[in-house]
Amino acid sequence: MYNFLMTCILIVSVLIIIAVMMQPAKTNDALSALSGGADDLFAKSKPRGFEAFMQKVTVVLGALFFGLALGLVYLSSH
Repeated sequence: MYNFLMTCILIVSVLIIIAVMMQPAKTNDALSALSGGADDLFAKSKPRGFEAFMQKVTVVLGALFFGLALGLVYLSSH
């Protein structure tokens, strides 16, 4: 069971990396990256289409990674 969960966590890790790299860039210039995007604070718009889908995929994969990590901790302690 431990080996199965370890394999699953490795696969999910690679999928998280791919999902994060596929997300569209939100910053347009270096100043925005350095200031943390403070000028876009009040200009938030709801993500739609591909951007919203990729955010949901990233959240689901992150939750799955967290659950698998907790499962591995439980198995390794018993």
